[in-house]
Parts: sequence; structure tokens; C-alpha cells
Amino acid sequence: MKNKIIFLSLLIILAMLIIFPMGMSAQAACDTLPTGEQPFEPNGFGEYLTEYYTGEVLYQHNADAKHEIASMVKIMTANLIFQAIDEGKLSYDEMICISANASSMGGSQMFLDTGANYSVSDLLKGIIVVSANDASYAMAEKIAGSVDGFVNMMNEKAQEWGMHNTKFVNCTGLPSDSEQYSTAKDVNIMTRKLMSHEKYFDYAGIWMEDYQHPSGRITQFVNTNKLIRQYSGCKGGKTGYTDKAGHCLSACAERNGMKVVATIVGGKDSKSRFNQVRTMFDYSFANYVNKIYFRKGEVLGSVQVKKSPVKSIEVACSEDIVKFSKVGGSSQDIEMILPQEIKAPIKKGDVVGKAVYTMDGEERSVDIIAMQDAKKSTFLDFIKDVTGEW
Repeated sequence: MKNKIIFLSLLIILAMLIIFPMGMSAQAACDTLPTGEQPFEPNGFGEYLTEYYTGEVLYQHNADAKHEIASMVKIMTANLIFQAIDEGKLSYDEMICISANASSMGGSQMFLDTGANYSVSDLLKGIIVVSANDASYAMAEKIAGSVDGFVNMMNEKAQEWGMHNTKFVNCTGLPSDSEQYSTAKDVNIMTRKLMSHEKYFDYAGIWMEDYQHPSGRITQFVNTNKLIRQYSGCKGGKTGYTDKAGHCLSACAERNGMKVVATIVGGKDSKSRFNQVRTMFDYSFANYVNKIYFRKGEVLGSVQVKKSPVKSIEVACSEDIVKFSKVGGSSQDIEMILPQEIKAPIKKGDVVGKAVYTMDGEERSVDIIAMQDAKKSTFLDFIKDVTGEW
């Protein structure tokens, strides 16, 4: 009897080892495989990968867990600067006088001169290319009158965008006595918002530049995002590092009309954060595609017309149907809703049906329109139909 008990105990232990390998708890196993088998191993505290236009999630790990994000805070800082420009409250060539507080920020900086005037464009360049704390502080003072006021704006915008696990306490990401945090998902959201500004890419694509200050002094700018130079298709991104935040990066890449945003928070070291984002990019472009299934104006077929001398009309989509999907996706996923026949009169461009499909869990539709006129039959048309003569 004793031998049987020992044997059963060994079987139970063996089964547990198979289900939960040594060093991985049941909770850890669930954490790394939230929606099935992951395409690659996590490398940071939190990670999030999305398609830019739809926000469709391609991969995630610990996406909603709060963590410090260091200089990636400046993603929101830059967003608010672009917003002020879009709203006409600032212009790119407007000159900003640099306060003593701004020029003394320390850390990553563009080494602004106290009392000198710099253009908004140059300050934006410093923030985006070299993660300049001094430029961030100067722009916060200009836009909100004070850094505290600007931080309030940052937090309000975060709530507006659904970034409910984010709290800002400064505009730079520098270590603070107060708690400042975000998540891989929230950082990804504000990265996609930032990249909706086409002007952003004029700055983000700069790899190296000798910047001349108003005094004539030269400061060399080197982009903190190495993938701009090392990964074909990388269009921009923001790095971040502090001891508590670890090595962070949120970046965007585009190939063949498909754009993706990859975010890592709390990476182990600088090299591995770049490698992990590169891995996320490679996975996206190898497994997904933005495919045009039907082009605007491309004839889909015809629909019968009643009470008209025109017996049928050709129909087409009113705009391109571009569907983001896995490689090998089929147009069968798109449902064409059309009547068997329509009643005259019909004018070219009239909506006669819809093409319906699902993307990112949401139902979307495109109008199907008539490609020609079909006038209503007259009495003479009726006679012709009956007699077969004119």
C-alpha cells in the first residue's frame, strides 16, 4: 500500500513539472500566454504591438501594468506642442526666450542659453531628436505659463485618450519624489497620436546634426533612437532610461503601406530593447498585410433595374476597401449587401448597397454605388418593351 502511495505521488509531481516547468509558476505561465501561444519571448516588463491605423493589437505582454517610463513622458509633451501649433496658438518660427529654470534642467539636453531666443521648430527638434529636458521645460512654460499647468494638461489629455493607467508629474520624465507612471499600452496610444502629425517625421528622421545656437555655438545632435539608422522602414520613436524605469522604447516602422507601432517598457538593457522592438517589427511585416481588396470605382458586378429601359447597371465601391489582416487573408471576409433589383430612376453615384467587414473587432462598411444612370421608363419605353419595336 505504501509503495502505491509513493508511486501516485511521483506521478502527480511529474505531471506538475510538465504543466509548469521549473522556475515558472502557474501565474507566470498565464501572464506570458494571455491569449494563446506568444509569437516570441517577452524581453521587458511590459510590451505592446499595434497596427498604426486601426490600433489592432498584434502582440502584448503585461500591457496594462504600471511602470515608470523615463523620457518617454516627452511623447505627451511633444503631442501638446503639436496640438498648440495645430490650434494656431503657436507657430514653428515663433521665438521663445529661455528662462534660467529651463536652461538649468540637466540630464539629456540641447544646452540652451539662458535669455536667448530659440524657435519653436528648433526646440521641437531638440525634444524629438536628443530628448532635450531644457527644451521640454521651455515649451511647457510657453504653452501653459508654468510647468505645473502644463503637467495638468498632460494628465487631462491622457484621460481624454483613454490612458487611464498613466500619471504625469513632470514634462521630462526625470526622476521625481512623486509617483509617475504609465503602461506599455498607454505609451503606444500616445505614440500613435504623436505620429498622426506628419511634421513629426521631419524631426524624427534626423540621425545626426551639428546644431548652431543663436550665439553661433555648435552642439552635436545624435538621435537616441538607433533604429532610425539600423532598421529599414523605421520612421521615428522615443527612448527612455532611468534606473527605476529600465530601458524603454516606443517606435514606428512602415513597409509596403503597412505601419506598426512597437512599445517596450522596462527593458533589461539598451541593446535588448532595440532588439525586441526589431523583433516585433519583423514579426508584423512577416505575418500581416494591409491589402486593398477592392479599389474605388472598380466594377464589382451588376444589379438588375426595374421600370427602366436600362435593364442592369454596374456597381462599385465608393472608396478603397483596405483590410489589415494576416498574410493569406481572403476577400470572402467581406460581405457584399446588394438587392436583387433596384427601382429606377438611378443616378450615377447613388448608394445601392454596402460592403461590410470586420477589422479590429469592429464592424465597418463602405457604400456600394451605381456607376451609371438608369432613367425611369416612359410610356413609349413601355410600348417598346411590349412590342419589341420602336
